Amino acid sequence: SAILWHYRILPLIVQAFSLVLRRSLGIGGAVGLGAAANVFLGMVESPTLIRPYLRNLTRSELFILMSCGMATVAGSVMVLYSVILQGVIDNALGHLITASVISAPAAIMLAVIMVPGNKEDQNNDTINVSSHYHSLMDAITRGTLDGVSLLINIVAMLVVFVALVALVNLLLGLLPAVHGEPLSLQRMLGLAFAPLVWLMGIPFDETITAGSLMGIKTILNEFLAYLDLVALPPDALSERSELIMLYALCGFANFGSLGIMLGGLGTMVPERRAEIVSLGMKSIVAGTLATLMTGAWVGVLV
Repeated sequence: SAILWHYRILPLIVQAFSLVLRRSLGIGGAVGLGAAANVFLGMVESPTLIRPYLRNLTRSELFILMSCGMATVAGSVMVLYSVILQGVIDNALGHLITASVISAPAAIMLAVIMVPGNKEDQNNDTINVSSHYHSLMDAITRGTLDGVSLLINIVAMLVVFVALVALVNLLLGLLPAVHGEPLSLQRMLGLAFAPLVWLMGIPFDETITAGSLMGIKTILNEFLAYLDLVALPPDALSERSELIMLYALCGFANFGSLGIMLGGLGTMVPERRAEIVSLGMKSIVAGTLATLMTGAWVGVLV
């Protein structure tokens, strides 16, 4: 990314996105490029493409970028998930790519509703790139050092957030068991998701099972949720429900990803760290609702 910035390739791409997206979706080119990149890149890799613009994004645009990161998955894990699901759903990779593509504009719509912005304050996508890097070697050196700093912060935040979830689950495990199983955050949230998955199109007698998958995905991660989906008994979910859940689970909206996002964006724009943290939980909500909307559309079509 640093090399592409030095040769002014990425700024040209941003300007091209700006011309199209201002007229179609009412968003700027920088945030549009970041949102589009989330379809195949991760929630930290995508903002890296527009890093010099991050400090100039409005609060609404910053939230759009965060929400799209939560509503989609990276291309690298798409292949992994398709291998896991290939014995359950035909052409799983095609469905996962479609889910990520559909969820991005859904996340943009929800983000604008949750954190509206004024068009007058919208980022104008202009930045002085000529002095950002002094030479190709400077771009390589600074890009590498920035990447290492980014990695350390992401790993640290991920470990802390996953550890906190595990700690809360251990404390809940001290309470009396419910239906023969200990309480956990994912079980509790799974019950809360049951009405939402019913609205999404899951039959009433399958809502507890589908809701528990959403709970696992939100509290832990979508990888474990897909593993549980594959391991379900044959009669737990119908083929239609399995397809709907594939789309609904296809997003990074969970607490571990929140740690990754806070660590990554906080390192790239430390002056906006407090603002990023304040939008963190909202981004999980927006990303989850976006994937549920995608699942609902699949429920209508199949």
